[in-house]
Amino acid sequence: MTSSLFRSLRGSALACAAAFACTLPAHADAQTQAQVQAALPSIASFFGNSPFGGAVLSPDAHFLAVRLGAPGKRDSLAVVDLSNNSAKVIASYDDADVGDIRWINNERLVFTTQEKNVGLGNKRYAPGLYAINRDGQKFVELADRTGWGSTRGTRAARKVLPWHTYLLGQSGTRESDHVYVTSPNFDTAGDVRSVDLLRLNTLTGFAQTVPRPGNVRGWMLDHKGEPRLASSFDKDTVTLHYRDPASGAWRVLASYPAYGDGNKALQPLGFTPEGNLYVLARSGGRDTTAVHVFDVATGKIDPQPLIMTAGFDFDGGLIVNRDKVLGISFRTDAVSNEWFDPRMKAMQVELDKLLPATINMVTVPARSESPWVLVRSYSDAVSGIYSLYNIETRQLNKIADVRPDIKPSQMGRQQFVRYKARDGLEIPALLTLPAGGAKKNLPMVMLVHGGPYVRGTSWGWNPASQFLASRGYAVLEPEFRGSLGFGIRHFKAGFKQWGLAMQDDIADGVRWAVGQGIADGSRVCIAGASYGGYATLMGLVKDPELYKCGINWVGVTDINLLYNGGWNFTNDTSDEFKAYGMPEMIGDPVKDAAQFKATSPIEQAARITRPVLLAYGGVDRRVPINHGTLFRDALMKTNKNVEWVEYPEEGHGWSLEKNNVDFWGRVERFLDRNIGAGAVNK
Repeated sequence: MTSSLFRSLRGSALACAAAFACTLPAHADAQTQAQVQAALPSIASFFGNSPFGGAVLSPDAHFLAVRLGAPGKRDSLAVVDLSNNSAKVIASYDDADVGDIRWINNERLVFTTQEKNVGLGNKRYAPGLYAINRDGQKFVELADRTGWGSTRGTRAARKVLPWHTYLLGQSGTRESDHVYVTSPNFDTAGDVRSVDLLRLNTLTGFAQTVPRPGNVRGWMLDHKGEPRLASSFDKDTVTLHYRDPASGAWRVLASYPAYGDGNKALQPLGFTPEGNLYVLARSGGRDTTAVHVFDVATGKIDPQPLIMTAGFDFDGGLIVNRDKVLGISFRTDAVSNEWFDPRMKAMQVELDKLLPATINMVTVPARSESPWVLVRSYSDAVSGIYSLYNIETRQLNKIADVRPDIKPSQMGRQQFVRYKARDGLEIPALLTLPAGGAKKNLPMVMLVHGGPYVRGTSWGWNPASQFLASRGYAVLEPEFRGSLGFGIRHFKAGFKQWGLAMQDDIADGVRWAVGQGIADGSRVCIAGASYGGYATLMGLVKDPELYKCGINWVGVTDINLLYNGGWNFTNDTSDEFKAYGMPEMIGDPVKDAAQFKATSPIEQAARITRPVLLAYGGVDRRVPINHGTLFRDALMKTNKNVEWVEYPEEGHGWSLEKNNVDFWGRVERFLDRNIGAGAVNK
């Protein structure tokens, strides 16, 4: 059965901010044309700040910590007592929003801060680090925000940690008042050369540094919450170090190349309670990565895979409590759970009966005796719903909608497809079609992911694709060669193929969609950010007959600029990647100079005749703004149909709500003029 968890909180700050008392929506498959033709959802409903910032169960699942927001107010931290549904705001500030939240035991939490309404260029503060009891007592500032001293409460005579102190990604056992934090060491140029690990007492602020075996960049705790694995980085080599539980001494487990196709990589996934190390690796000539057991005593990997995901590299993590590994979360075409534990497997079956229209992801508490689990439900049409589920009583209590103004009936439906590129390589892609109405001969946006050597997206609600679908466009998102997640052959096929075979994969996707009757071949626009922006411009250069327009935000416009953008436009790409990774994966500026020129949007700007929308951040350090200004100036010599926007305070993408709303409003109008209703009615 289902019920509303916080019905008693109407009128409180918690209820006003999160609207927790709403009942679960029904997600019926049948959608009437009248529903679809209702007023279009606003741009802010897709790209505005969510009033709900997530929830975290205490280790014993007796309490729930939530981050809450409201229009015109800062995000605060509240704790709900699940025994009586009472709530208390324990951290709220006038000049900062609460950021990440973590329980370190059943009584105590740590949290960071952020400035949601300040762009990257205007940031004044680091995240800081603070600890507080669930009743609001024993507040301690642990790490400085400003670099100038304490900003919260009193410190007595002790010294707070420096601003560059960050929570370790793992939570540990959550049984003491200690937490592990990291602190990078910088060289004279400001680049990170190593990362220290500190054991920090959240009551006293006293910190002990863990001995570091070399230039460590990453750390991993074992199942008992103790530092057990470290990864160091030297030039083009990653080395894994293991810390002996008895002596505390470090020894080398394995080394592998940091760059290239990853064929020899061993990616640590986590330790089991028995001390076994799970790793991701390719073994026996297999094309995709799988989960293997690594014997830390012998330094050998078990060649027999423990977990495989057919047709996909394994991409996920272990689900554990204090006693054992319960299951895994992983991504194939979508993200889901798979349980090893019979009790959890049965729970998932019952939960899915209650919520049949969504994928229901479960977070378990640290203690196995607790009956409560936290559930995040999503689908292609549902942006996210948080709930609590009681395994024993089968009671489902809703917490909040991630985006309460989004109506599933107005969202498009998504499917995972595959099409053949011209050389026969199979290209995975996500296709999103508008809700209701015609499903054939639609205007289409080819939405190209950034990276490019990353996984793009997976099945589920996405603000960009759903916004475009809500405006009547089909959206195709290809996983062109070079994308991660689909095996080494697919990944390596993208090496040195910027503007070449990678670009052909995108064009072949357009031809596939037109051939299937999905897209109107006379109304297609290409769009993307970062590498996707580069592909947008090269699409207009290389295949002008396919695209009526292009939208590039924060896009690369010349590969040489990635190597050397000039004194005033340095980027944050590491020297190691430029020396060892980029020449193999993207190309060498000297040896491949002719190819770089032929595949440079700046050099080929005169060939672009279609309308272009360009948007850049003024303080972008990944793709500095000179990529945009140099290309804009070159393009406007021969093409006056160019719309330019700069967001001075933004970096590599938009962090501010006002800029997101402004940008996507420009996208909406631009598409309407060129391939939408405005173009048809001209």
